[in-house]
Amino acid sequence: MTNMNQNSAKATRGLLRSYLNTSKRTFIIYPLLVVGFEAALRGGDIIIVPWGAVGLLWGYLQYRLVRAYRGRLGGGGPGLDVPPKRVVTEGPYGFTRNPMYLGHLIFMAGLALTFWSWLALALLAVNMAWFHRRVLKDEEHLRSMFGAEYGDYTAQVKRWIPGVL
Repeated sequence: MTNMNQNSAKATRGLLRSYLNTSKRTFIIYPLLVVGFEAALRGGDIIIVPWGAVGLLWGYLQYRLVRAYRGRLGGGGPGLDVPPKRVVTEGPYGFTRNPMYLGHLIFMAGLALTFWSWLALALLAVNMAWFHRRVLKDEEHLRSMFGAEYGDYTAQVKRWIPGVL
């Protein structure tokens, strides 16, 4: 492969990664896909359940606000590509270890309810499994970075649902 082809392939992969990152997938691609699917399925008549939009708003705001909060207190990026400089245990992280990922899932539940969509429900189920596997990998990484401090935190705060799971 020539140098030009390698550069082109690398640029294409970078562009795809940028457009298909987790937040763009959840908050842009999935809603467009669900609305298009539901419109095609129902001949253009989309069912909209207004109270489902509460989940959309809650999930999106939870993701955005917690992302900013974690960035201020712990540093790093939204995922572990740029790891935090310290363990954040206050605020939303005092209730659940994964409030940003939980925001994604709440948004997807809202998507399923808002458009009364089996496709959105299937996306939620697939993403619940995907996020759980990602969390297990993230926790392993954080445990290696922060040791006992992170271990103490995991012993006190539940992974997903405060006081339950």
